[in-house]
Amino acid sequence: MHEDLKSARDGSRRSMARMLSHIENGVETGWKYEGGVTTDDTSWKIMAITGPPGVGKSVFIDQLMKAWGARPLKVALLAVDPSSPLTGGALLGDRIRMTCVDDDTVKDQLFVRSVGTRKSSGNVPLIVEDMAHFLLEVGWEKIIIETVGSGQAELRCAAIADRIVVVEGPGRGDGVQTEKAGLLELADVVIVNKSDLPGAEKHANELKESFALNDVNHPPVILTSALTGDGIGAAAELLLVLQTSPERQRAKARERLLAFHERQLITHPRYDEVLTSMIQEQVSVGDAYQHLMGENDE
Repeated sequence: MHEDLKSARDGSRRSMARMLSHIENGVETGWKYEGGVTTDDTSWKIMAITGPPGVGKSVFIDQLMKAWGARPLKVALLAVDPSSPLTGGALLGDRIRMTCVDDDTVKDQLFVRSVGTRKSSGNVPLIVEDMAHFLLEVGWEKIIIETVGSGQAELRCAAIADRIVVVEGPGRGDGVQTEKAGLLELADVVIVNKSDLPGAEKHANELKESFALNDVNHPPVILTSALTGDGIGAAAELLLVLQTSPERQRAKARERLLAFHERQLITHPRYDEVLTSMIQEQVSVGDAYQHLMGENDE
């Protein structure tokens, strides 16, 4: 057994961090996530929290982790940052806004790590699934995955999470148009943050009205202010017992299947070689796909 794996299981944070780096970088560790069925519809282990920039996701999560850490619950955050498509680098700046890890009353219950998106087509790298399940194996009770942006790319978070939380904010425009973005189809709850600002309640009402028109089992929409603390306690309690619906379970299953397919492509040993061939116009997209799926292998 890998020495760091044993130490991580015994509670060493340093070994756990090294193991996460090994998993992220594809280094052999003696541990591998074999997949499997996620939690049932009455409980959850992994929660994705997503939404557009500027709505206060990181500050909301900071307050949420403080509340859960005080219960106490062992909560780990994997904060996903977008990598540059040219350099592959990422800012990894989420920890700057996370004050919970410096709070002596709860910091032993909490863990925060940033992750770059790298090659994944969505904003959630597929390797995050492995990292999340490793954290569960070594004793963390709840895993939060914070993702970036909004729209179709964010649907990939469903391939990892048991529950999906969408964070919105005031001044986001017509709620009906927001509902059409796609991600809200999967949302188990919508948080309208920055409730201390004008327009927050109006936006929450617009979302509720649009959900009522298009969704029988529509998710709850609640107001919070991570800045003032208003609604944070109630949100923390609600999210712990958050339920999903058959419609959302089906939508998540769809995204998990698509994510599994994507993983087969980008982990193929000749993936980069085939991309180079496409750039040089040696193969068509269809031929490249068939080759990576093994249909043209000699």
